[in-house]
Amino acid sequence: MTKKTTNNRLDIANRNFKKLSIQVSLNGLSFCVADTVSHRILISDNIIFPREQNPITLQKKLAELMEKHRLAQKQFDEVVVVHQNILFGLVPKPLFDPDQLSHYLKFNTKVLPTDVLAYDEIENQDMMNVYVPYMNINNYVYGLFGEFTYMHNGTVLIQSLLNNHGSLKDTVCYAHVGKEQLDIIVIRQRQLLLYNSFLYRTKEDFAYYLLFVLEQLELDTETVAVKLFGAIEEDDALFQLCYNYIQHITIFVPPVPHHLELGEPQTNSIDFTVLNTL
Repeated sequence: MTKKTTNNRLDIANRNFKKLSIQVSLNGLSFCVADTVSHRILISDNIIFPREQNPITLQKKLAELMEKHRLAQKQFDEVVVVHQNILFGLVPKPLFDPDQLSHYLKFNTKVLPTDVLAYDEIENQDMMNVYVPYMNINNYVYGLFGEFTYMHNGTVLIQSLLNNHGSLKDTVCYAHVGKEQLDIIVIRQRQLLLYNSFLYRTKEDFAYYLLFVLEQLELDTETVAVKLFGAIEEDDALFQLCYNYIQHITIFVPPVPHHLELGEPQTNSIDFTVLNTL
């Protein structure tokens, strides 16, 4: 996970050992504040929008959330912003050139001349994640807190799942379910086979994309393990439809990062990517 801006090194006497993680998407917002000494979650919140926002209204919604919890009046030793969108592309590191970012995205993403592009390194995978961050959000957060770190949600998903995959040799298809966004990560023996993100409207769209990925990777729906997590439960229509076609499909409960102490209600209510940047 590559830092784009680095916090100034603080004298330990001036530190308050508080870390703020914010995730922004056009479909919702979430944040979490953690005490880095006690490893406790101090406060968290999330909002799901009834309809997709644009980046300008997204900034207004974030400002309202910051004001609601008076976060702008607080100090943090570290601030992280996670940008969730489908405006990204994975590039093998040997082929990566930081001066050619727009060329990596132009075939599958609409890149505007005014867009500022960024990239993260996927650790231990020899791969880079090139993406379009919401720069108005970055500018707003910088105005509140000064220098901070930002990254793409795909980077957090990939890195966290790889770290938790352990020594499993079998191929596992992870599907992170968000509001109208499906992120699919396929891992075999601690190697990333695929990461892609899809926008869906109906449960049929959702099932189609999931089955399409399995077909393209020649993974047998009767033997491959498919683990769904995020905004989904076993009694959801999405799960029930996919269950008709995939034999070994389950709801996955990701482990809590080992350095955090959370109760079950907190674990269920805090977004996966927010937790894994604390």
